[in-house]
Amino acid sequence: MEEKSPQMRLAQPRGTVLTNMAVAALIIAALYFGREIFVPFALAVLLSFVMAPFVMRLRSWRIPRTISVLVVVFIGFSIIFSLGGLMVSQATRLATKLPGYQQTLSDKIESLRGLMGGGSGTLEQASTVLKELKTELQNRDGAGRPTDGELTRQPSDKPIPIPVEVRQPDPGALSTFGAIIQPLISPLTTTGIVVIFVVFVLLQREDLRNRLVRLAGSADIQRTTAALDDAGKRLSKLFLTQIAFNGVFGLAIGLGLEFIGVPSAPLWGLIAMIMRFVPYIGALISAVFPLILAAAVGTGWQMLILTAALFVVLELLAGQVLEPLIFGHSSGLSPIAIILSASFWTWLWGPVGLVLATPLTICLVVLGRHVDRLKFLDVMLGDRPPLTPPQLAYQRMLAGDPIEAVEQAHEYLNDSSLENYYDDILLKGLRLAEADRQLGHLDQDRLNRVVSTVEELVAELGAHHDVEATGPSSPDLSSSPGAAITFERAGSEHALIPEPPTSSISVVCIPGAGRLDEATALVLAQLLRYRGIQAIAEKADASSMSKLLSLELANTALVCVCYLSQPSTAKIQHVVRGLSKRIGATRILFALLGTGAAETVGNASNALVASGSFGAALEAVVHVTSAQPDASDQAKAAAPA
Repeated sequence: MEEKSPQMRLAQPRGTVLTNMAVAALIIAALYFGREIFVPFALAVLLSFVMAPFVMRLRSWRIPRTISVLVVVFIGFSIIFSLGGLMVSQATRLATKLPGYQQTLSDKIESLRGLMGGGSGTLEQASTVLKELKTELQNRDGAGRPTDGELTRQPSDKPIPIPVEVRQPDPGALSTFGAIIQPLISPLTTTGIVVIFVVFVLLQREDLRNRLVRLAGSADIQRTTAALDDAGKRLSKLFLTQIAFNGVFGLAIGLGLEFIGVPSAPLWGLIAMIMRFVPYIGALISAVFPLILAAAVGTGWQMLILTAALFVVLELLAGQVLEPLIFGHSSGLSPIAIILSASFWTWLWGPVGLVLATPLTICLVVLGRHVDRLKFLDVMLGDRPPLTPPQLAYQRMLAGDPIEAVEQAHEYLNDSSLENYYDDILLKGLRLAEADRQLGHLDQDRLNRVVSTVEELVAELGAHHDVEATGPSSPDLSSSPGAAITFERAGSEHALIPEPPTSSISVVCIPGAGRLDEATALVLAQLLRYRGIQAIAEKADASSMSKLLSLELANTALVCVCYLSQPSTAKIQHVVRGLSKRIGATRILFALLGTGAAETVGNASNALVASGSFGAALEAVVHVTSAQPDASDQAKAAAPA
């Protein structure tokens, strides 16, 4: 088959990206121009999540589905309509009282001007606006008509204009009814559509679930069904709990404002409940009008201060204490996703979109976690880290950024030891680097950057390490008679309890194959020094025959050869030949820190083998060095009596 040119290979991904962008643009356009339908449908979906648990409870009592749905919908919308009627009545009552608060607010602004020496242009403008508004309201009835004095002052030689007044006929009953009904047509239509959608979504709940299962993929129906059912239950619980929590918050605001004396306190409590669905700024928005009203009603500043304190205390208590206890520390969305979603849905659907932004985005993230085709939504909007800790460490190595890598390490070290960090994060990151190196994705410059970043990281952690001689991941085996170390010699296993190591015995850590192995040797040498064992790390070319023959191995208890990749039999025998004549095969340890098979290395030599982690290599070294006599004791024994 003829190989495609690079241009053809690049054209396909570009075409796919353009297609996806076109589809996204069409979806956004449809949501915008079809908002008269999609807004009620979105409201219906969210309300169905809230009402579904009650329908299921009635169904568990052997009540037919249709009756259960109708009963729950009737009760639910009765509550919604009652709250809406309360808001309308409170707003109407407030509107009739607003002119009486104008003078008080104007006096407050004048007093502020006096306190500030009249130097605030903003306050002067506000005062002027209020005065002009008052004059306009007082003179509205007489505007545009000349007074009797103005008519008598007209010169006699000019004709006196005759005022013309157009009078509309008295509206009939039908016209009056139309004027009342016309503003209500749009909200009533939307409400009717929402009710119909909620009823049918609850009636066809299982059918919609099955269609989502088909959309997610029918290869593993059991897993997909369980995931979607679990997601539906979690969303229902989340939204129901959120409504109850916000309702209690709004009730507390309403009662507090009523106690303080702010007019229409139930209205502001309901607005606080609704606006609290908007994260970060919802409570602030809901506090603006009560603060203005408190300033306009109270003769002093006490009511304004108490109102501000009420909102601040309740929001801090709800947001920083109660909400983390009830919901956990996150809604499942990243902070930037919350801001972007609020901006996007507000631009798309207006104020309704602002209220629906967080619930809708949570639904999209949950779908992204369970539907593979929508997984990008979870990655972009979810609060889960986009990279695992080892991936993040490797990414920082590639970027040559040891600062962020050190910050990540310090966060991990708050709850764990340095040895655990090296095993759980750094070693796994180095394995990712080794995999890329074997695939040819790492050139020499990037490889050097990775190793130099690890060197800086190890040096920084060495200055602030929190590992004791026996950390939590490596207990003091000398004081634990039931503990055992398992490592391999020529493919066999031995359970041994080492004596406490002596500081005069040294270990030489040699990189097995390349630069990445040099990084592992550096880490292992540092961990050994923290255990009280003198250890040094050689450079990457130390495993060559010439370097092996020239290594300074006096007073060396063990040579540890570190590998991230599986070494070949020839390489193993090469290293053993270079070292066995000088130090003995029993004093050579192969530390296989990748995914290699320890049996292969053990069968190819008579050397020790430790595999899997820095901890395993560390314990093997501790065993060997503690089993050997101190070099100073050997010298004393060899001296003539």
